[in-house]
Amino acid sequence: MTVPFHRHAFVWLKGRPVIMRIVLALAALVILPYVLIVLYLLPFIHPVSTLMLRDLVLLRGYDRQWVSIDKISPVLVQSVMMSEDGQYCFHGGVDWGEMRMLLEDTLSGHSTRGGSTIPMQTVKNLFLWNSRSFVRKALELPLAVTADFIWSKRRLMEIYLNIAEWGPGIYGIEAAARHHFKVPASKLTSRQAALLAVALPNPFDRNAGKPGRGLRRLASLIERRARGSGDYIRCIYD
Repeated sequence: MTVPFHRHAFVWLKGRPVIMRIVLALAALVILPYVLIVLYLLPFIHPVSTLMLRDLVLLRGYDRQWVSIDKISPVLVQSVMMSEDGQYCFHGGVDWGEMRMLLEDTLSGHSTRGGSTIPMQTVKNLFLWNSRSFVRKALELPLAVTADFIWSKRRLMEIYLNIAEWGPGIYGIEAAARHHFKVPASKLTSRQAALLAVALPNPFDRNAGKPGRGLRRLASLIERRARGSGDYIRCIYD
């Protein structure tokens, strides 16, 4: 049976507002992180991550005590930079050379590296989700470039260290330092800082307070790199 043309037109006109609402809602979701990036320029705003919001929704609660970067031991900043993003002060949010090598490895079927810079990890934690996908990476890259352009390197590092996850319900360096070592972030030793830094990629399997042999070995390497970081951290403290 042939459906009259006017009935097709009615269905199209009726469905269009719904489609438009969906498109507008999706556009708002895409734009919102960029608005928040500008808002987070204000030093008195303490952003929360999507994982913190998840814990709140699931009624788990979490431990996070915001501290300014002035109250974080510099050796912790050095250790995290040397462990997570050695070119932090020199790239514009994305290490394109590393991304190109990662893409080549992925296309050849033997990728084992993450390739994420600290800005990329920061925007992922703030606005996106954890599981790896090309969709998430496509959203993550322009957000990382924007955040690195709008925020100072110092502010970016401050936000990252206050939202990073260091165990179940443990967010931010102050809560992590007190949980694992019973000291504030300002009093961390070089060894403690190195252990916390190398735990970041997998804080559930890597316990900075109770490190295994492999974690201690990685921490020793990062501890040595942090001592020789020199010019690599000038964008934070100059």
